Amino acid sequence: MSGRARLTVFAALASLMAAAALLPLATPRGWFFKAILCVALQAGVGAAARRVPLARPLTVLAQLLVSVLVLTVMFTPHQAIGGVLPGPTAFRQFGRLVQDGMTDVTNFAIPAPVTPGIRFLLVGGVVLIALTVDAIAVTYNSAAPAGLPLLALYAVAAGLEEGGSQWLYFLIAAAGYLLLLLAEGRDRLSRWGRVFGGAPRQGGWSGPAGSAGGGAPLAPVRTGRRIGAMALGIALVLPAVLPSLSGGLLDAKGSGSGDGLGGGIGNATAVRPEVALQDYLNQPDNREVMTYKTDSPDAGGMYLRILSLDQFDGTQWSASKDDKVDIPDVLPTPQGQAGDVRYTEVDTSVAVDRGYEQGWLPMPYPALRVQADGDWRYEPEGRMVIGEDGQTTAGLHYQVTSMQLEPTAAQLAAAPPATGQIADKYEKVPGSLPGIVAATARQVTRNATTDYQRALDLQQYFTSGQFVYNTEATSGTGVDAIAHFLQTKQGFCVHFAFTMAAMARTLHIPARVAVGFTPGSLTSAGTMSVGFKDAHAWPELYFEGIGWTRFEPTPYRGSPPSYTVSTSTAGGGNTPDPTQHGTGQTPRPNPSTSSQCGDRHLGPASCGAAAATGSGGSGGSGIDALRFTGLGLAALLVLLLPTLPLMWRSRVRSKRLGGGREKSEGLVLSAWQEVLDTGWDYGIPPDESETPRRAMARLIAQGQLGGAAAASANSLATAVERTLYAPRPQAATGLAGDVNTVRAGLHAAAGRSTRLRARYLPRSFARVMWRLSASSTAASERVGRTVDRLAAPLRRRTTRDQPS
Repeated sequence: MSGRARLTVFAALASLMAAAALLPLATPRGWFFKAILCVALQAGVGAAARRVPLARPLTVLAQLLVSVLVLTVMFTPHQAIGGVLPGPTAFRQFGRLVQDGMTDVTNFAIPAPVTPGIRFLLVGGVVLIALTVDAIAVTYNSAAPAGLPLLALYAVAAGLEEGGSQWLYFLIAAAGYLLLLLAEGRDRLSRWGRVFGGAPRQGGWSGPAGSAGGGAPLAPVRTGRRIGAMALGIALVLPAVLPSLSGGLLDAKGSGSGDGLGGGIGNATAVRPEVALQDYLNQPDNREVMTYKTDSPDAGGMYLRILSLDQFDGTQWSASKDDKVDIPDVLPTPQGQAGDVRYTEVDTSVAVDRGYEQGWLPMPYPALRVQADGDWRYEPEGRMVIGEDGQTTAGLHYQVTSMQLEPTAAQLAAAPPATGQIADKYEKVPGSLPGIVAATARQVTRNATTDYQRALDLQQYFTSGQFVYNTEATSGTGVDAIAHFLQTKQGFCVHFAFTMAAMARTLHIPARVAVGFTPGSLTSAGTMSVGFKDAHAWPELYFEGIGWTRFEPTPYRGSPPSYTVSTSTAGGGNTPDPTQHGTGQTPRPNPSTSSQCGDRHLGPASCGAAAATGSGGSGGSGIDALRFTGLGLAALLVLLLPTLPLMWRSRVRSKRLGGGREKSEGLVLSAWQEVLDTGWDYGIPPDESETPRRAMARLIAQGQLGGAAAASANSLATAVERTLYAPRPQAATGLAGDVNTVRAGLHAAAGRSTRLRARYLPRSFARVMWRLSASSTAASERVGRTVDRLAAPLRRRTTRDQPS
């Protein structure tokens, strides 16, 4: 390899080694392989252009063009001409990706999910730095200044990532830079040759420009090393003096407070919360951010509240900057709450994922006692616990005792209007609020005589079926966004929550908006799992004597509190959807044994029968009999193999719908699992983040169900809701008939190929593969632990026998 080719390789390698510092910022890390591919192609084009040779500007231009083509194929193939050549549409898409990426890094905590915008910024940024380094170090023959773009790349990562692993990435980046300097020195020597002259000095050679022998290095190499040492020194000092950017990729909370507030939804006081929530809800994977165990009798009400937004200036909602105090042993009585309101004390233990850095503590509301390690402070007005000096929830385990309020409809209806500071602060609306907001609020509540009934009418207005839940709707919480939402009637939780809060304020009902998570999903271990797609916003309305109470205007999301359902359901069938994103009420794990039963059924029974038949024949030699038996078994297995999915599916369906369970909830959940798998077989994959009502609505729509099939689907959803959320669920009947009716409807609406696929190669057969994979992994881990345990005495004996 020539010196120039070697220098090209080391320039690309140095760029990639410096780019490794970006790895902790986002996950998953597959974007790095795309960056490697782009940099390798870019370096190859540069090497070929220099070999021609092309003029230096043309070499850089050729590399730039190839890089743009590769990025076009990777990120905008549908907007490109022929999928390769970028046109105006492709460049507009590049601009949108940059804008989306900047928005995403503002709102997500480290490590951020790799959204298309973030992926484009990461890959494009690495490619741009690599092009700059290659142009400076190789095309223009000056490797030492190439350390500046490498330093910029590392400094960005070091300033954003607060973990203790950046020293390792610094060593990697520094090693890449030193290798680049070394390669450049060798390239210069290979082109100039060694310069000798004069007499040796102090055992070394000396010449006009120094010597490459045992004395001082050549002047260009010596200068390069000096500049390199200076750049490395700056790289060591710069991250120490850069301001900490807290948990978010870009901290936009503004100046002054020094609260160390976390990223993601945690930045909602200054970063637009609707953007963070929308990005979370549109993630392709429901990445788990925390788990918790609770003794709550009402899992549907276990909302994990992060913060409340109570200031509305017409442009956005934000949280008040109130004073914080040390967390008291027992938190004060909730604002406005009288002693006659019933409540249940609930103990909850929360474990946060190490990758979720949040500056507020997610807690059930209202909390009474909080036990959390670290530097946390209490904000009394919003009853929020906030991290100080960069404290976040990453990897945190904490306990919360909270009140699960149970106000009666009579108490809420008898609540007098709010007065004083509560009314002044929480009924305030900006003068720019369009008249349609107040007019709609008055129209919806025209027949109500109490604030409680007005609140119920507002919630019913949003959940009655007029509005469409759509996470792709244009986000926004300002006055124009609220008016637009009332006109288009499409949006997600942010639109519903902020609009209901604004409408309540026009009716002189104190209101604010809470941001956090819905209860999550029950796991087989008996814990609740909360993921990105459980992110949510909801309004809190104030009633004197009861305090701040939760309402749920968003259809298909969360669960309306009991005190809002009992009265509002009197109007008819279009009631708020009494569901949540979880799948359980209390830790009642009902892990499916269908895949296990399927595994046991798939081979031995039929194979054993075949073996018995084969061995029962007579005549011929023993060897021939054995051979024919083996051939017969092999033929039978070949014939049976294509039918295994069909046999397994029939067996699982029979076990799920055949009864035999002591508890009725087991029957309901088994029927529910069966109808979800049936939809999956017909091409409608299940989504564990959906509520039962939402899941059935999607099944009906995508499966084109109507009549009896649609009614049976809704009946199953109702049975699941009652089983999971009713205090004393009633026994359900006709479950098997409902499942079979839904199955028949899906079969009738599907095409021939879909029918055949559903019958002979059902998609839900993937559960068997998952089970086998999990069993294989568990067995491998058990074998590894056994080997380590058996080898431990031998290792200890070997250690004792070694001479000291």
